[in-house]
Amino acid sequence: MSKTASKPATKSSASSDAISLLMDDHKKVKKLFKEFEKLAKAEDVDGKVEIANQICEELTVHATIEEEIFYPAARNAINDEDMLNEAEVEHATAKDLIAQILEMAGDDPMYDATVKVLSEYINHHVEEEETEMFPKAKKAKMDLEGLGVQLMERKEELSAEAVA
Repeated sequence: MSKTASKPATKSSASSDAISLLMDDHKKVKKLFKEFEKLAKAEDVDGKVEIANQICEELTVHATIEEEIFYPAARNAINDEDMLNEAEVEHATAKDLIAQILEMAGDDPMYDATVKVLSEYINHHVEEEETEMFPKAKKAKMDLEGLGVQLMERKEELSAEAVA
């Protein structure tokens, strides 16, 4: 009997393990940052603010599910406190940048620069997660399927709260 046959359908048709879910988020945000750059070059203030707000929401939800679910599980399975501590500090800095962006007007001279710094920061963070943390999580034989379900459920809750 196949494990996948009995799984309930999720909103994402992609693989449902935790790492795949988190990497899908990474790809989505990377695309949004590229879209922001195009709109900033075109001097479309309303468009870039809309995309920047979407980036901020996506990153806030993503950081929350990592901090509440994935990182604690990784701490239990992976013997690398420094790596996990660094990831949490990076999240705190990203949250500071997000707060600044959400407070700024789209025509503020520092707006584009702040989003650009957030983009660079997130790219660095994603690179470390995908090349260091995720391989260690796989090697540690974490329950990535079970974590994936928890991450998706929490992500749906947080997204619903953001809409409300």
